[in-house]
Amino acid sequence: MRDGSTGDMLAEMDEWGPEKVVCVQDQRLGMRGVLVIDNTARGMGKGGTRMSPTLTVTEVARLARTMTWKWAAVDLLFGGAKAGIRADPASADKEQILRSFVRRLHNEVPREYVFGLDMGLTENDAAIVADELGRAAAVGTPAELGGLPYDELGITGYGVAEAADAACTRLGRPLAGARVAIQGFGAVGRAAARRLVELGAAVVAVSTVRGGVYRADGLDVAALLADAAKLGDACVDGRADATPLPAQDVLYVATDVLIPAAVQDVLHGRDAERVQATLVVEGANLPTTAQAQAELARRGVTVVPDMIANAGGAIAAAYAMDARTSSFPPDPRVAHTMAAQKIRANTELVLDLAAEQAITPHQAARNLAQSRVRRAMVLKGRIRAGADVG
Repeated sequence: MRDGSTGDMLAEMDEWGPEKVVCVQDQRLGMRGVLVIDNTARGMGKGGTRMSPTLTVTEVARLARTMTWKWAAVDLLFGGAKAGIRADPASADKEQILRSFVRRLHNEVPREYVFGLDMGLTENDAAIVADELGRAAAVGTPAELGGLPYDELGITGYGVAEAADAACTRLGRPLAGARVAIQGFGAVGRAAARRLVELGAAVVAVSTVRGGVYRADGLDVAALLADAAKLGDACVDGRADATPLPAQDVLYVATDVLIPAAVQDVLHGRDAERVQATLVVEGANLPTTAQAQAELARRGVTVVPDMIANAGGAIAAAYAMDARTSSFPPDPRVAHTMAAQKIRANTELVLDLAAEQAITPHQAARNLAQSRVRRAMVLKGRIRAGADVG
């Protein structure tokens, strides 16, 4: 089918997937949505669900493929999938739109796909999904409903900070005392900042969609977090203790560690030339283009790829998957420990593979993930042994 810039989905399929693309709509509400199940060789489809007024099928398919590699890279037995609704998450009809979307996927959920949270959706929305299709249909529901609200717990951002610490250790320098800049002071960025301070780092710059702030000797993160809880993105406005700067410029400040934790494709080849950090830890999905990755590698900048660094939410979701039908609520401490242990080990593994093979960490992570998925496809008879996939 065609959907604006999506092109011909049949032509865009490759040997890895997607296995299934389900588009649904509700003419009365004006709801349009899509579920993309990319590759289930290693397990059932699992990935977040987003709501955005500009969402496209291509966007969701790209994110579903990212989940295929992320699950394999962290070595958890799920397959890549993603869902999305083209709608404004601030709409007064949000609940009706969500319920309509969910009902139309009852054939796939929860047998082939389980809903998670992504942009535009909260744990209250996960509760709506569970109300429509049952508790097994969603993770990320409120604790009162037996869920593990990992966004509220900040597990993704916590994991990003752990990845930064593991990478610094691998590079032979301490994170304690290092300067860190965070582009995107949302759920991931805030949780990362909190953990980074606990680990002894100085957060020197942060940004939201309203702009950025910088202080060479470190921002008052506790005050920023308190203001963010009350003011949201406006927490960066008018801060007397910091220098204002454009949001994009947070990527280029003098810092040791850079964490792009906002949206995809924020660093292109030319932008990467301006990055002063010697370590980039990807908190967002797909924040660097291939050209930026090549430029950073040329300049000797170490990058921890998104599929490794921001996998905390996926790891917590895997734990929550096992707890969906249990009468015992999941323990947040277990989720944090699992995320830290897996992310630290995977960070070290990918950086070691990249060094040994003289390739970028992105290539090392992708090769590792693809080898695991390919092996699963062979074992299940989906491809022949020795087949060239991808």
